[in-house]
Amino acid sequence: MPITRGNPPGQKHMRATVYNHFVRVDQPKSMIFISGQLARGEDGKMVGGTSMLEQSRQVLRNIQAALDAAGATMSDVVWTTVFTTDMREFREIVAAREEFWRDNLPTSTMIEISHLTEPEAKIEVQVIAAVA
Repeated sequence: MPITRGNPPGQKHMRATVYNHFVRVDQPKSMIFISGQLARGEDGKMVGGTSMLEQSRQVLRNIQAALDAAGATMSDVVWTTVFTTDMREFREIVAAREEFWRDNLPTSTMIEISHLTEPEAKIEVQVIAAVA
């Protein structure tokens, strides 16, 4: 299954270390859809306090665990949707993402919302992965 990731020629890509403008997946063996993940630890309690960076890291660890359980890796992720309660903390979200994705970058949409299901939650991320 070829997966092509990239950016259209002539279109300035401001965040080349964070996402690609497109991902083309030809005939995947499996598609995996991961529900929105909050910064919950194994005990179900929120992790990271008021730190967007720490909450983002925990969210990505949770995604990594869900992908592993489904037979995929972070490199298989082709789509991310990020919901945040504070877009001003964008740099912290990006810093966490760069720890988990160094290559094979997914596409990404980030949306600011007023609140999440947990009062202390600052970020929720859902992903789609394509497995060969």
